[in-house]
Amino acid sequence: MIGKLSGIIDSFGDKYLLLDVQGVGYVVHASRRTLTRIGQAGEAAQLLTDMQVREDSMTLYGFIDAAEQQWFRLLNSVQGVGAKVALGILSVCPPERLSVIIAAQDKAGITQADGVGPKLATRILTELKDKAAAIAVEFPVSDGAAPKPSAAPVESALDTALVDVPANLDEDALSALINLGYARADAYSAIMQAKLKANDNYDLQNIIRLALKELSA
Repeated sequence: MIGKLSGIIDSFGDKYLLLDVQGVGYVVHASRRTLTRIGQAGEAAQLLTDMQVREDSMTLYGFIDAAEQQWFRLLNSVQGVGAKVALGILSVCPPERLSVIIAAQDKAGITQADGVGPKLATRILTELKDKAAAIAVEFPVSDGAAPKPSAAPVESALDTALVDVPANLDEDALSALINLGYARADAYSAIMQAKLKANDNYDLQNIIRLALKELSA
């Protein structure tokens, strides 16, 4: 098993790169995130790798960091999600975003990926809902890593879950923000941050106001 490769980037394909490791060229399939962040042809690069061996092929998959590799493995654990679909998901939903999308049960966020229809999206969201938080805590997202509107780290959501808040507060606030035109994952993230800043005032209007402030930041 090849777990890591270090070498010089030879060239790029549509969904892979050719990495020259001491004269041996390795074709490494990767997400758009990894391909755009790894560097340019001629530069030194290092990738974490997973290898999938079948009767007729051996395929290498590369990752720029451990968080993406863990998500790739987790996505592959879902029936119907192969390596190609997993990389497709990671191309449109990077790790710093995927945790929030799953926590928010945002089907629209997942179905942006090639090969993911509504049924598969539902299966992914259902099966990974409890597992996603563990990866988010293990690989926390630094401030500013996610695109705006900013996504709150899921570990913050876990802390918030321990707070005694009114029943249905999250769903009511989420519904209100979605009706205002915000994406489900963005709205969910903002609500989690709002609850952390609510100073024990969990009135629905206050949470919505604070969430809107987060979304406009």
